[in-house]
Amino acid sequence: MPTFPRYESYKDSGVEWLGEIPNHWNFHKLKHIAKVRLSNVDKHSRANELPVKLCNYTDVYYRNFITSEISFMEATATEEQVRSFALEKGDVLITKDSESFDDIAVPAYVPETLANTICGYHLAHIKPTYMEGSYLFRAFQAEGISSQFRVSANGITRFGIGKSAINDAIFPLPPVEEQKRIVEFLDRTTTEIDRAISQKQRLIELLQEQKAIVINQAVTQGLNPKASMRDSGLNWLGSIPPHWDVRRAKFLFREVDERSQTGTEELLSVSHMTGVTPRSEKNVYMFMAEDYTGSKLCRKDDLVINIMWAWMGALGVSDRIGIVSPSYGVFRQMEPDTFNSWYLEHLLRSTEYVAQYNRISTGLHSSRLRLYAHMFLGMEILLPPKKEQDRITSVTLERTRQIDEAINSIESEITTLGDLRSILISKAVTGKIKV
Repeated sequence: MPTFPRYESYKDSGVEWLGEIPNHWNFHKLKHIAKVRLSNVDKHSRANELPVKLCNYTDVYYRNFITSEISFMEATATEEQVRSFALEKGDVLITKDSESFDDIAVPAYVPETLANTICGYHLAHIKPTYMEGSYLFRAFQAEGISSQFRVSANGITRFGIGKSAINDAIFPLPPVEEQKRIVEFLDRTTTEIDRAISQKQRLIELLQEQKAIVINQAVTQGLNPKASMRDSGLNWLGSIPPHWDVRRAKFLFREVDERSQTGTEELLSVSHMTGVTPRSEKNVYMFMAEDYTGSKLCRKDDLVINIMWAWMGALGVSDRIGIVSPSYGVFRQMEPDTFNSWYLEHLLRSTEYVAQYNRISTGLHSSRLRLYAHMFLGMEILLPPKKEQDRITSVTLERTRQIDEAINSIESEITTLGDLRSILISKAVTGKIKV
């Protein structure tokens, strides 16, 4: 955290989360410094209404920092709605309800008047009267201020905040000239931080691509790129080491359909990013069943395929006993220890195999493709000697370890930069530093 000067004198605000503020600053409830309207406009057309552009809810929040990107769609509205919810330069929008708790009161700034554009259903529309809209936008990003809304949010499957909670939220209010200086400072510094974060995220993408190439080549062609190869006989698979076997999955696996009698086994999730992992390790925003009796059981070394997302590589080899969705496919090796589990999972998630799932799966369009059991069992599977699988696994893990360490280090740097961004915003808009 860089060192910044403080103001010459402070006074106690009397607000616990706000603490001391500069002597010449004030603080007010939002309803005293802005007009708050909760939009009831939606995208459904009705007779005798005006055509407008609807500024609808968009995902304005993501991991390390906030973007003010706004999305639009065609809609209709009454003349009163156009007067109430028309977007003008300096207005601020916030999410008033969302499926995710983290999305509550996330702001977006309107940098210029948008003709024939009104506010959407999931947003609150705020018109500043005694402060700069750009300062209010930054203030909404401050941790102490945003926490007021998280405390007020309520709901079960969807979280929301009411107009009174928004109106009664406390905001620090410096003189207008200081507001402008604070915004200029934050615009400059956060742009620099965002640029650094973007560059580091791109570097992570490149490292992940490098890791994927290393793994993909090892599981489909072996560890020695200069070794002699033979034609696999499959156009989609290409050349393979001459001593590797190719066999249909139905001769290597059998589908199993064991069901849980109690539903108390560990609940597992299957994704294209992490394979088979405990649901408890994931941030999943969806309904949890009251009773998992009858769910499919999988055991250690079982292959589990999410048939609805196999076209993205959503499969993995389980390292434990657990339960999965009844709609998943569970396959067990006919001869135990035929495959090294790491090798098998990464082979079946390789570029060549995922492309083949897309070719043979059925569905009306790409996002609805299904890879059913008979389709998988009819596929050809590479089968290197077990000892070679073990060696491929150990060598590849060592080769990718340094890449993982580099990715973890960069992710830590991104987290630090994101924290710095949040701290700078919070300290600047609450007067803890003088800019």
